[in-house]
Amino acid sequence: MRPIEIQASFKSEREAQEALHKLQALRAAAVSGYEEGGGILTATVDESVAERALHLIQQVGGSVDTTLS
Repeated sequence: MRPIEIQASFKSEREAQEALHKLQALRAAAVSGYEEGGGILTATVDESVAERALHLIQQVGGSVDTTLS
């Protein structure tokens, strides 16, 4: 499986933190770019969990800037 990079933006720090914890639970290879007060997260996940990662980001209120092809 190949790694997929996902970029997501959040309106609040709470949303970003929740997404960060859930992505870590999915065993994201890396999560970076978090900024206080919201901001953008970049996560690298295995292709096998990419759809789940996108879904959970959207569930917590994030906007996904990545499309899977």
